[in-house]
Amino acid sequence: MRKINFIQFILLVLFLTQSGLLVLAQDEGGNFDLGADVVSRYVWRGTDFGNSPAIQPWLSYSNSGFTVGAWGSYSTNGNSMQEADLFISYDLKEVITLTVTDYFFPNGISAGNNYFEYGDDSTGHVLEGMIAFNGVEAFPISVMAAYNFYGADKDNSLYFELAYGNTFKEIDYNVFVGGGTGSYYLYGEKEDDFGIVNLGVKLSKEIQITDKFSLPVSGSLITNPTAESIFIVFGFSL
Repeated sequence: MRKINFIQFILLVLFLTQSGLLVLAQDEGGNFDLGADVVSRYVWRGTDFGNSPAIQPWLSYSNSGFTVGAWGSYSTNGNSMQEADLFISYDLKEVITLTVTDYFFPNGISAGNNYFEYGDDSTGHVLEGMIAFNGVEAFPISVMAAYNFYGADKDNSLYFELAYGNTFKEIDYNVFVGGGTGSYYLYGEKEDDFGIVNLGVKLSKEIQITDKFSLPVSGSLITNPTAESIFIVFGFSL
């Protein structure tokens, strides 16, 4: 894979951002948003990151189907598990979503720990491209595929997920199954071996606190069949 340096990467981002801003400028109805989730465990695609409760702040700007933002996760048990991600996405009529995410772990869990290092052999960043079908009311099944196309993941891992979501008596539920290759399927003998790593269900609802404020809460039962592990996760959003 061809190496890129930080300057080349910034020029690429600026080009893509400028193209997006030309579209955003046509509509003055943009929206800034921010918040934070607090979870009893940070379990992502079937793997526990940090082995502790985590605080996960985020911020974003959306306009004309485009969203740019940042998301992070910080463990609370002093083990230095941190994550700081940047992303840009585009929603096509809220049915198809295209996303590019720059994952980075400041504590050096991945190779390298210099944020401004983007050389292919030395960077700690992982760049992922994702496409998702979000389902529609008549067919509430979502399908997602993600590919690590550059950076610290030398296996260029793939991840696929199928989910069904609906509402029952004011409780939203989502049943999901996901599998992957490379860094997701750690028991594979080859980098393209595939295994189921994320199987479970998530329930969520809003608890009315005052006339003007409600607290979104969620609970998840998550299993990783290849690792023979199970997690029960509670979280709320601010």
